[in-house]
Amino acid sequence: VQLQACGGGAVQTGGSLRLSCAASRRTVSNNGMAWFRQAPGKEREFVAAINWKGGSPYYADSVKGRFTISRGYASNNVNLQMNNLKPEDTTVYYCAASRTAWASRNKADFAYWGQGTKVTVSS
Repeated sequence: VQLQACGGGAVQTGGSLRLSCAASRRTVSNNGMAWFRQAPGKEREFVAAINWKGGSPYYADSVKGRFTISRGYASNNVNLQMNNLKPEDTTVYYCAASRTAWASRNKADFAYWGQGTKVTVSS
């Protein structure tokens, strides 16, 4: 599976961005999907996850109420709508496909990772 993430960019505080991640070479329609993010010198942290049917989404406390994860066409892609962005959201975002059908917060549960897309939020 190859995951390709896009949609990052630069916005001001309070702005919005929509990240998308598409799978190729093999379907991920039976896999849980998630977004993580990682700042330089820090651990990759969980942002949001969703199960194979597009249900049971859950979020890190830091983004709850501002970010929405969803699955797209044929469940072979995953999106992250980010609203009310804050400077602390600035970092590189990675999409990931789980080894199972279920959503997870645990990095070890994810077998496939996208290349990352950078988000910059200025104050």
